[in-house]
Amino acid sequence: MGEDNNTYPRPLTEKEWMLVEWILPENREGYSKYRALLKSLQVIGSGRWGSGDFILGVPGDTPDITGPMERIFANGIIEAEEGKITVSVHEYVAGQLEVQIANLQDESIPDDLTIKRKATYSVWKPGEGCPFCGGGVREISINRDDPVAVLAICINDKSIWVYDDSDGVNYPIPGTNYYNELMLHKKIKDPVIALQSKNLFTMLGDYSDSDLRQAFVRYNKTWHRISIQPGTESNGDKKEKLKDSLGSIFKGKKGE
Repeated sequence: MGEDNNTYPRPLTEKEWMLVEWILPENREGYSKYRALLKSLQVIGSGRWGSGDFILGVPGDTPDITGPMERIFANGIIEAEEGKITVSVHEYVAGQLEVQIANLQDESIPDDLTIKRKATYSVWKPGEGCPFCGGGVREISINRDDPVAVLAICINDKSIWVYDDSDGVNYPIPGTNYYNELMLHKKIKDPVIALQSKNLFTMLGDYSDSDLRQAFVRYNKTWHRISIQPGTESNGDKKEKLKDSLGSIFKGKKGE
């Protein structure tokens, strides 16, 4: 960030807090817990990518950068006259939390920003447009009963996330991993289709809600994100099959 404070341990600077805190809305339980972590933990060192990438933990700990980065918990963009700034907070694991702040147009981030727009998935709720592009979002019900869970897919922004009403968090879902599960569920082996994850967005209309739901159920078994209600998998299939059966019956009657 240009003027990084490299003396550790230290608390987040006022500037760092300002750039990060808005992607963790305090009126949502899951994000509020991470806000508390940012206040209670100390910056104990740099992350893998140097400037703007730092690890928070307990004073005396050594940043663990030996393995892959933890999954992103929350992220957002700040569009300003001085540049486009990306912000991400990774999952809190083993007492450490990684934060990344980067200006895509310049290494430095001025103290005074002329902000034109901010966007984050953290504030999204079912029924709303995509927080980034403003376009429509395809919603697939995962948990129908309280607390509900909804999978959201934006074609324009090429992004996937799942909303969990139990804690108010929108968990980002990596497109490639999710698409792999969709291909396995559909038993599609044609490499032209199966090996191109971008096809999820260009061919989204080819897949039913049941297909997309089952792909998430499969994904969630390996990469746990939410607690799926018992019966979600079978009930979803039954409702889709009943809908298809009724459609076939009425279609047959029209042709008689």
